[in-house]
Amino acid sequence: MLYYIFEFLEKYNFPGAGLFGYISFRAALALISSLIISIVFGKRIIGRLQRQQIGETVRDLGLEGQMEKSGTPTMGGLIILGAILIPTILFARLENVYVITMLLATVWLGLIGFVDDYIKVFKKNKEGLKGRFKIIGQIGVGLIVGSVLYFSDDVVVHKRVSSDYQLKENEKLVSHEEGDLNAKENYKWVETDEMTTTIPFVKNNEFNYKWLLGGDGSYGWLIFIPIVIFIVIAVSNGANMTDGLDGLATGTSAIIGIALAILAYVSSHVSFAEYLNVMYIPFAEELVIFISAFVGACIGFLWFNSYPAQVFMGDTGSLAIGGIIAVFAISIRKELLIPVLCGVFLIENISVMLQVGYFKYSRRKYGEGRRIFKMAPLHHHYQKSGLHEAKIVARFWILAVLLAVVTIVTLKVR
Repeated sequence: MLYYIFEFLEKYNFPGAGLFGYISFRAALALISSLIISIVFGKRIIGRLQRQQIGETVRDLGLEGQMEKSGTPTMGGLIILGAILIPTILFARLENVYVITMLLATVWLGLIGFVDDYIKVFKKNKEGLKGRFKIIGQIGVGLIVGSVLYFSDDVVVHKRVSSDYQLKENEKLVSHEEGDLNAKENYKWVETDEMTTTIPFVKNNEFNYKWLLGGDGSYGWLIFIPIVIFIVIAVSNGANMTDGLDGLATGTSAIIGIALAILAYVSSHVSFAEYLNVMYIPFAEELVIFISAFVGACIGFLWFNSYPAQVFMGDTGSLAIGGIIAVFAISIRKELLIPVLCGVFLIENISVMLQVGYFKYSRRKYGEGRRIFKMAPLHHHYQKSGLHEAKIVARFWILAVLLAVVTIVTLKVR
């Protein structure tokens, strides 16, 4: 919103108006604004939740300090959502297809989580929204996001190829304002179709989903959209599963967000894309504004959510932040890096699947269920092992930082 005001003022040489043309400046404003919103208004929202007695109902699992959390305000994800949406609306270009997609996914998944929390808190139903309705909602997000990214004419990808490269179907030669990059020897830029993504750790690492179908890929959306749906469901549920200790999901998501901001910036800047030999994604620079607000919102919420937590995000926050990470990674063609970047979410999910799967298998084979871990998800296993909650969270953050570094390093390790 403010971008258009200052764009108008710049035409009349208003002092400082030109700063809004820089992504780095608007991203910094989005980050600072989201921090201020989440910290200042977060305190008021927590007070309101306390007055309304919107508290967490804790089921006794025999974990140290667990029952002390009973009554802690929940649905704090509203703080995160507000701190993401307001700066994005203020500082991003709202006609941008990627911004529209991210805002839609954020609101949609936030509403699903809100309904789930509402049922738990106000209807006193511990199960919350039935699982099938959550899945239907997540499928809806994946369907819309996949359709936009596949069919929209505003979604394009440019890749660098050798000068003797023969153009294929749906590809055309392109040049850029920062000098005609096609004039440089040994390579040229081509605009490729909407099905191309990045394979990490592989030289010439572009991969086209149409190859999975064979033929000319006329119905490529039949493979692309289901993949998007699967990723959205997997990552949003992974974040939800990770949200079991004070600050765990929030801090991990902030670290992931910083890595995504770097990936988005280099992918949307033609010079960096040229230097790193990665796909250049025009118009994706506005995503840096959004992810900056996301990081600021997570860090600001961590002010209240760190041990001992004054508020929990609930499904309102956890489903939304997981979905945001998934949709963002898909938008910048880095979804195949999710298993590395979101390794903490992945480990938590796998621990639950292994625990449940082995329990059912051992019950059939031995007549009694046996367990691999003392409790799942994995963070509860360490709690049962006697580690303090704060120490577990800190170590998971360290793991998240290492995974984020490895993810960024993939830009050059092929």
